[in-house]
Amino acid sequence: MKKVLLFTALAAALTASLAQAGEKLVVAATPIPHAEILELIKPTLAKEGVDLEIKVFTDYVQPNVQVAEKRLDANYFQTKPYLDSFNKGKGTNLETVIGVHVEPFGGYSSKYKSLADLPNGATIALPNEGSNSGRALILLQKAGLIELKDPKNALATPKDIAKNPHNFKFKELESAMLPRVLKEVDLDLINTNYALEAGLNPAKDALVIEGADSPYVNFLVARPDNKNSDAIQKLAKALTSPEVKAFIEKKYSGAVLPAF
Repeated sequence: MKKVLLFTALAAALTASLAQAGEKLVVAATPIPHAEILELIKPTLAKEGVDLEIKVFTDYVQPNVQVAEKRLDANYFQTKPYLDSFNKGKGTNLETVIGVHVEPFGGYSSKYKSLADLPNGATIALPNEGSNSGRALILLQKAGLIELKDPKNALATPKDIAKNPHNFKFKELESAMLPRVLKEVDLDLINTNYALEAGLNPAKDALVIEGADSPYVNFLVARPDNKNSDAIQKLAKALTSPEVKAFIEKKYSGAVLPAF
């Protein structure tokens, strides 16, 4: 009888220990706002048996590569156009799980206070990744600065510009490099996560910015083999909770907008 009771007690202790440890989930994210939002929900997930580990990256390539190679479980940093472009270019098959927020994309200048002040021949820096490049150029077209051959081409590059009446020069760089050249160019088109890291407030500092109707939602992304797993679905639910919505609205003051 004593042995039975001892075995039962040990089994219960082991079960409690395993529950406390939880299922490990390793998720890649860029620092702001993605990693900050993930940090917010770690306690919630822990209560549900999910041990969330956040791996912070400052580029847009490795988070996808490492999820595809099963070194990480998921990532949270990108829009669907970017993911589609990456899958096509790299031969991967990553999938969106759920949309979380929108980061209105903007253009900044340390030299001029309005787009009207930009001189002929001004140098404009923009991302060199397909979907981000297209997003920047579409924004410039909507502002009336250029005309694209196809105004809806999400993968447009400067080669797809049909009319450039002000003879702007375009400097294409990796997204992470754009804040570093702000003082060297006339207009700098920067992804919001990098703008925030650089201390810019998109809602106040951008000379041109996407509206709240931007289709570029940031998604939680995983693989076909794990996107419907219990842990990933718990993460998806936590990322679209009222707690996260309130956090985004309060902390980022319009620079980041909930998409749910």
